[in-house]
Amino acid sequence: MPLFEASDLGCIRGDRAIFAELGFVLEAGGLLLLTGPNGAGKSSLLRVLAGLLRPAVGRLAWNGREVWDELEAHHERLRYLGHGEAVKPALTALEDLRFWAAVRGLEPMEVDRALARFDLADLADRPGRLLSAGQKRRLALARITLGAAKLWLLDEPTVGLDQSSVERLAQAVAEHRAAGGLAAVATHIGFPGESPHVLAIDDFPPVLPDPEDDPW
Repeated sequence: MPLFEASDLGCIRGDRAIFAELGFVLEAGGLLLLTGPNGAGKSSLLRVLAGLLRPAVGRLAWNGREVWDELEAHHERLRYLGHGEAVKPALTALEDLRFWAAVRGLEPMEVDRALARFDLADLADRPGRLLSAGQKRRLALARITLGAAKLWLLDEPTVGLDQSSVERLAQAVAEHRAAGGLAAVATHIGFPGESPHVLAIDDFPPVLPDPEDDPW
């Protein structure tokens, strides 16, 4: 049985249809690349996959069970990175990660690993307001790796990163997949990774039923 699957998904934002009849199947260790130009609907689809936006039509299931029937459990199994880094200006990088480690009941060594993974150890005591855009992005990505979450949803995660940081991110995703985790990455420039399932949003034109007939 597929671990994560979607069938016939359709999305409407406001009065605009974004995509329709979209589907995929992911097994443990799967990588889903969401491609398409800016405005194609990649971010909207990630929000649907995160359970933050309900689709107009279609089914989204985890391990055979409808996500919308177990929404709290779905939120607990995922990490979501949107366009914003959500870095508190007054907190240092270390304080930021320690906060989230405490929320997730993790050991302090997990924070050290996250800092090292994205080359942030030398910046641990620097407040968020003094971090560059790329450093904030690396901190947000380090936060994603804290603890064991089965599903990573990353929206244009390489924005603002240098090549070394992109390679660190690719390694983190590879290790996550090797442990049986899944990742969905929205990108318009590509992303390194073995055997990805590529979903081009443009392949699912927005032809949807009239919203007045929508059962939701």
